[in-house]
Amino acid sequence: MTGDQVAIIAILTATMAMFLLGRWRHDMVAMGALLVCVFAGLVPGSAAFAGFGHPAVITVACVLVLGYGLQISGAVDVLAQHVLPSSAGPTASILALIGLAALLSGFMNNVGALALLMPIAIQMAARQNLPAGKVLMPLAFGSILGGMTTLIGTPPNLIVSAYRSTTGAGNFAMFDFTPVGASVAVIGIIFVGLMGWRMVPTRKQAGGEGFESGAYISEVRIVEDSKAANKSLREVDQMLDKADAQIVGMVRRGVQISAPNPWRKLQAGDILVIEVDPASLSTALFSLGLKLEEDVLSSTAGQDADEIADSEVPAEENNDDKATSDEVVTQELVVTPNAALANRSATDIELRTRYGINLLAISRQGQRTFKRLRTARIQAGDLLLMQGAPEALSGFAAEFGCLPLAARDIRVPKRGQALTASLVMAVAIAAAAFGLLPVAVSFAAGALAFIALKIVPVRSIYTSVDWPVIVLLGAMLPVADAMATTGTADLIARVLMDNVAQGHVIIGLAVLLVVTMFLSDLMNNAATAAVMCPIAISTANQLGVNADAFLMAVAVGASCAFLTPIGHQNNTLILGPGGFRFGDFWRLGLLLEIIVVAVSLPMILWVWPL
Repeated sequence: MTGDQVAIIAILTATMAMFLLGRWRHDMVAMGALLVCVFAGLVPGSAAFAGFGHPAVITVACVLVLGYGLQISGAVDVLAQHVLPSSAGPTASILALIGLAALLSGFMNNVGALALLMPIAIQMAARQNLPAGKVLMPLAFGSILGGMTTLIGTPPNLIVSAYRSTTGAGNFAMFDFTPVGASVAVIGIIFVGLMGWRMVPTRKQAGGEGFESGAYISEVRIVEDSKAANKSLREVDQMLDKADAQIVGMVRRGVQISAPNPWRKLQAGDILVIEVDPASLSTALFSLGLKLEEDVLSSTAGQDADEIADSEVPAEENNDDKATSDEVVTQELVVTPNAALANRSATDIELRTRYGINLLAISRQGQRTFKRLRTARIQAGDLLLMQGAPEALSGFAAEFGCLPLAARDIRVPKRGQALTASLVMAVAIAAAAFGLLPVAVSFAAGALAFIALKIVPVRSIYTSVDWPVIVLLGAMLPVADAMATTGTADLIARVLMDNVAQGHVIIGLAVLLVVTMFLSDLMNNAATAAVMCPIAISTANQLGVNADAFLMAVAVGASCAFLTPIGHQNNTLILGPGGFRFGDFWRLGLLLEIIVVAVSLPMILWVWPL
């Protein structure tokens, strides 16, 4: 063993130990490992940061932007409306939910897919009278399984593809992972959906998770093509109930009705006053094709005020100088005691004409108000759901004594953006799948299109990227390369083959898969893939077989982290909402990992023959 080999093994051992301890962020540990390798002469200083320009790193960043665009455009809400059953038993509901999570995770960040579907999962659990964890753990596992089905589904697949090019065989294509990944995902989802969810420990949801604002009173308009048009109030109320919303009043031709007849037929142009949780607002809008009243006012300039509503002239049309940005965000503000806004209405202060801000909804816990939003007297302690330019919202909050709450996932997508976002994503995927453009270029173009079409606001481009993951990838790629250049990967592969597999190819493949899966349960999956890829290639070279099968084993193993809450971000995210303990994951996770090994090994050998 040479001095360089000893050095790189020591560095990697210390790096993995720090990953496992979890006292430092993964990106800091990875950057430290890279710098130590440079100081030790294992990585040339001129190539120290070459990893940040690697196509795999660029692709991950662009996919994160695209995934964020799909979230805020409402594309996922539309898909969920058509895929998830509204009245089915727990088994069918969980199967549909985790199947949707797996589908989304194949084409967007699986953490984003989980975050989008978590509110739906919690609502589903309540509807089925199940503990939230019984739905959340299957959802997390389903999103992880779906990530392994495409090249862009998870960072380990991109890393594996990058290392394949070092063998001279080029990168993996978009759907090269699909035969093996989809087989594992389908069998895993069937197991979890039919019986696995019953093995999840019953835990009470952790209390005090964040700030609970209660339901908002909001106004929505029935537009011409809305599903609510020509239906009775009772029918629409039943449909809204699935989105955890209810009708508490309505307005027709300027006349306010606080207790409307449930058999009254609704018409286009009617305004419904609904009570809805902020997290369910987007679902409520999409379920019936409704539109926020303030959005109608903003887009209907020039009509008679009595036709649209008894309000001011739209700010966007007549007071453009108030907006310093084309970006529009949604923000919750709480009215503080003795605020200048107390006992005044949106009309009194000319909220839209003077400040370019829309009042979307009011939450007043313990009370309901049937007054029109723009004329309702705001009180201290009220929560206001406001929409406008970030600068306008900040200035308004400071002037009138309001405090912004912590950012929450309150999405009010614009009409038509869901279709546009879906089409752009489909074109980017097709361009990469058919080899028209390199993967990184294709998805970079898609991300740019999202920005140009204002699907993703300019100010959200960089906040939508998970920078710790990007730094981790960029730093670990040169470190992993040092394993190959120093001969350390060959040394480790020889030890595994001689002492464990004893020269048997299939046993060697199984050992590589299990070791990768074990490491992924304990440390970041991208780091696991970066460490194991050089070992996989060296093992295949020593056995004189095709390296593709061994790289695919690393891809599968790095993607499957089901034993611990620290192996994957999705497992960590459900700890609090599900009330889980550290040891709750292995009961379902161990059986699922056994199934993954049993399904993936024969599939790898069949699809990627040695």
